[in-house]
Amino acid sequence: MNGTFPELARSLHLELLLQLALATVLGGAIGLEREMKGKPAGLRTNILICVGATFFTHLSIHIGGPANPDRIAANILSGMGFIGAGTILHMRGSVTGLTSAATIWVVAAIGMAAGTALYVEALGTTAVVMVVLAGLGRVERAVGRRAIGSHLTIHARPEPNPVEELQDLVERTGLEIVGVECRRQDVDLVIELDLRGPKRLHEQALAAVIHDPAVRSVSTGE
Repeated sequence: MNGTFPELARSLHLELLLQLALATVLGGAIGLEREMKGKPAGLRTNILICVGATFFTHLSIHIGGPANPDRIAANILSGMGFIGAGTILHMRGSVTGLTSAATIWVVAAIGMAAGTALYVEALGTTAVVMVVLAGLGRVERAVGRRAIGSHLTIHARPEPNPVEELQDLVERTGLEIVGVECRRQDVDLVIELDLRGPKRLHEQALAAVIHDPAVRSVSTGE
């Protein structure tokens, strides 16, 4: 009688079902946070990544056997690299989606932990990820309050009018535009932008403006 339940569990693959259920819950918790923030890799994506990593790890252990248990699992993280790269966008010098790409990478690791029955580790890592994604927002806002100002003098082609496009480009980096002035100078349109925000964002904004096709030159006044 004592050996009946373990044999029944093996025949019904209850351990695998438990692992897949856990992967669904953990991936879903992280994915829900991403979904609520409108990120490209949301609820369904993170669940599928976590479940897929769990199942591939389970297959790797059983197909590879004791001699080579990482036969399939070793390729999971490299595969996640392709998916993560798809969430990163390069737009005229600015880069977005790095957090989503890193989240995908970690969710795959959580799935691998579930697939190897490291349940405490999977739960603990999920808790850490949730704290980083949701709990550190206040810290980022506090750091953001320690903003610095900068001034850009942009010489651009007057046709078509690039002012709104450049303002939108700068705002996408996360900087606040506190002042805008425009004037004609010879054949150029001179745009003066007063910006405020974290120092690293000023560098991103400068790179984005420099690469705009309508811009002839940019001066920071330094």
